[in-house]
Order: sequence, then C-alpha cells, then structure tokens
Amino acid sequence: MRRPRTARSLLGAACALAALLTAAPPASATKAAPPSGTAHPQVNVAQGVLRGQEHDGAQEFLGVPYAAPPVGDARLRPPQEPGRWTGVREAGRQAPACLQFSPHGLRDPQDVSEDCLYLDVYRPRTARAGARLPVIVWLHGGAFSQGTGTQFVGRTMADLTGTVVVSINYRLGQLGYLGLPEIAGQNAQRSGSFGLMDQMAALRWTRENIAAFGGNPGNVTVAGQSAGSASVCALLAAPSAAGLFHRAVLQSGPCTLIRTPDGARAEAQARAFAAHAGCREPGTLVECLRAASGTVLVEAARTVPTSGPASGDGLLPVDPAEAIESGHWNKVPVLIGSNRSEARFFVALTQPYLTQEQYTAQVLAGYGAAGPQVLARYPVSAYGPPYLALSAVMTDATFACQTQWTAQLFAGQVPTYVYEFDDPDSPTLAGAQVPGLDESNAHSAELAYLYDFTMTERPLTAGQVAFAARMKRYWGAFARYGAPVVPGQPVWPAGGSGAGPAQVLALNPAAIRAGTSFGADHQCAFWRTRPPGPPV
Repeated sequence: MRRPRTARSLLGAACALAALLTAAPPASATKAAPPSGTAHPQVNVAQGVLRGQEHDGAQEFLGVPYAAPPVGDARLRPPQEPGRWTGVREAGRQAPACLQFSPHGLRDPQDVSEDCLYLDVYRPRTARAGARLPVIVWLHGGAFSQGTGTQFVGRTMADLTGTVVVSINYRLGQLGYLGLPEIAGQNAQRSGSFGLMDQMAALRWTRENIAAFGGNPGNVTVAGQSAGSASVCALLAAPSAAGLFHRAVLQSGPCTLIRTPDGARAEAQARAFAAHAGCREPGTLVECLRAASGTVLVEAARTVPTSGPASGDGLLPVDPAEAIESGHWNKVPVLIGSNRSEARFFVALTQPYLTQEQYTAQVLAGYGAAGPQVLARYPVSAYGPPYLALSAVMTDATFACQTQWTAQLFAGQVPTYVYEFDDPDSPTLAGAQVPGLDESNAHSAELAYLYDFTMTERPLTAGQVAFAARMKRYWGAFARYGAPVVPGQPVWPAGGSGAGPAQVLALNPAAIRAGTSFGADHQCAFWRTRPPGPPV
C-alpha cells in the first residue's frame, strides 16, 4: 500500500515557522525548592543514590543523567555511559534544555546547555522498587530543532494511572542530526543521527534502572508528539532499538508524513550548514565543527535547518514508513492519532487574515490542475474565514489522512488503536492565540490533557480536567495492557487494516465514541493521489 511520498519541506517549513512545536519553558514549579515537609524518597540506580521529592501527590526525580555530557571532544559523537557519583545526588531540580536551534519556545532562553542529556522520572506516591508498574518514556516535539523534556511533567499521569513516566532531553539541531560522512564514519553505526542515539541511550538507561523506581523494564511504552512521534517512527524502524520498548504511541506525527532524508540529501544539507558555520576546509572540517561556538552553530542553522534523522546508514537503514510497509520493523502494539484541526496552528502563525482572493490563488498555484477540485471541495462559503478553509485543506492533506494511512500500515500487522482529539474549546499554546481566530483542536492541543503541561494559553476548565483524566486512563491502560481498555469508559476498538472505513475513537468532552467516518470527514479518498498542500 504505497502512498505518495510527501515532501518533507511542507511540514518542515510549517514546523520552522511554528518553531514552538510544543517547546515550552521548564515548569517554574520545579525550579523552586520543594514544599516544606514533603518526603524525600531515595532510589539506587547504577550510577549511585538519587534523592527525589514528593510533589502534588506524586514522587519525582529530576535532572537525572542518562549519558555523559556530549561536550568538548564528545560533541558530535554517540552518547557515552553516565559517570558514577559518590554520596547522594539531589534530584529535585530539572536540568537545562539542550541547545536550541530555533529562536522561539523557551521563556528563559539562557536556560540551555550542551550538557543536557538528562531525564525526569515521575512515579505514583505509593510506588516502591519491585512494583513492576508500566513505564511511559516521552519524547518531546520541536521540529528536531528545539524543545525540552522538562516541559512535560508527568505527576498527574503517574499518580492517576499507576505508571512511571520518564521525560527526556535529546540533542537538537545539527548537534543531534548532522549527516557528514567524516563525522558519521567515526562511529560503528556510521550515522550522524546523534539525537536518535540519545533516545536509544535513554531507553537503555530506563531498561537498566527503572525497576528501582517501581517500573517494569519489560513493559515500556515509547511515546512522542510531532517530531517526537517521528522519532518513535525511527525507533520502530531502527534494528538496534529492538527490545528497548514494548508499545508505541504516535501523536500528530504519522510516519508516512514525516519522511527521513536519504544519505545524499542529508550530506548536502550538512555541508551547506558547515559552510555557513565557517567550516569549509576538508582537512579540518570535523575539528572546526567541534570547536565552533554554540552561537555560531545556531546562527548557521537559521539558514540551513536540520531535517532530523537520516536513513540509509547502520542506525536507520530504511525510511520508517518503508520499513513498516515492508513488514521489517520492531513490531509492537500501536496507539496513533491526530487532532481534528491540526493546521490551524500553522496557518494562524503565518497568514491568519488570509483573504478569499489569496486563498484561491494559493490553492490554484499549489495544486495546479487539481486546484479547481480542491476549491470545489473546500469552498470558503463552507468555512467562513479563508483561514479556516486553508486550515481544513492542510489538515486533511497532511496530518489527518497521513495518520489514517500510517495506521492502516500498522493495523495489518499489530494491534492498532486510532484516535482523533476533538475538543472545540481546547486552548492553544501560550503566545500563539491570534485575536478573533478559532484555534481549537490545532497541533499540540492534546498535550495539556495528557501531561501537566504549562504552555497553554489558559488553564483547562473543570470539565476539561475531567475529560483529560479519561484520556490519561486510556493512555495508561494502553501502556499497561497494550490495549486501551478502561472499565466504565467507552470501548476503544482496534482500527481496521482493509480498504473499508477504519474504527477511530473520537475524543470529545461531550461524547467519546468510536466511528468509521474519519476518512470521509477528511476526504482521504480524494487526497490519496494528491500532493499534501501549498506551503504556508
């Protein structure tokens, strides 16, 4: 079931413009001293003793190193084992974000460092070593160029669902993804996808140490959103990731949409980046890049942004979508979905006050001979503002239908559960709301319902908090059983793999229900043979 190969540049441009892609600031509460009188639990990991803290009904261990600092000569090399420490290491403060290669997202732009390979662990207040609770390892989004795991606090998820939540940092930009043969040739995988290697290192650390926190190393769910979801796709296709996880959650980042560059393209981008960083001499190229300041590298990335992990090397031999279609991948149960109006986020950031004339011209220019058909199927009169019409076109052509097609690839091979998030009153990300625009159900809207995520325009209402608890229970049940079975909540059937309509669970606060209208709602039969959409 081969799909048209989507141009990565479309999503890449949108992600670069949106730059946030859910990069929020480290939660301010974790920067402060813990409340007086709280307990300070201790755990023994391979590197030494950690002392965490109780906070809002859960226990947290913050700023835990899962690899050695990738600095100095360790820059642009695979992650190494973390060092041991003597005595008790305080784990009550989050680590800095990795160096950010996009200018937006962190409220404190100084709270970054190349010494950033740390993770945070959250467990229920009653968890103890040996409890064998299911584990969720979270990979943040951010177009592979920015973001931080510290923005996704797992206290409520852990305490409500009886899971252990691990949220990680990984290297970003060209420090994380640089396809230069001169650099890739220095490691056994012959790969420059160091961010993907970081994610695997965090999963290995979790396998080796999570039992000390009460987690089950034999029941690990890897989950991610947007670029984090694309990272999950890569982990599913990477042979060396086999056995590191046992379920997978993909949110708003279907594998058929976010494709990996091949070696030739990745090398061309890397050489262009190096030249912009002032590293042009072949004999000193590697040394130059290792010695360059972070500021120089970030500035070079403004001209040549990263495309994320590349395929065609020892780490990721085949593009994930192709690997999944071929049946040669790390097969685990999958939970996958998208938000009902994903593209509102991107269109609102780039052309919120689009006119009808501009909408028509863009569609005709972007789709050529198919343009009139697109306009007939998405007339402005059916949506009101042209902003909503273009958002519908881009949502359906990219996230929605690509999610359906990716889910179909999975469903023919493993248990697959498909959702669509649909809260018409959901808040958008902080700072992204354009006055007068409806930005509900846009990209990243679901994050505040699953994690203690502070990058929202406003807090959830009491009704939304109750709805969020139901969502968390589905995710927690999937992590526990490999199926989102929750007593007292609507049944979530597995999606179908045939040509007919698939079952999709609509996550709406008014009524959670399964149905088969998703493909028709988003006109996926029409988009199957069309390009993904005009750039915004």
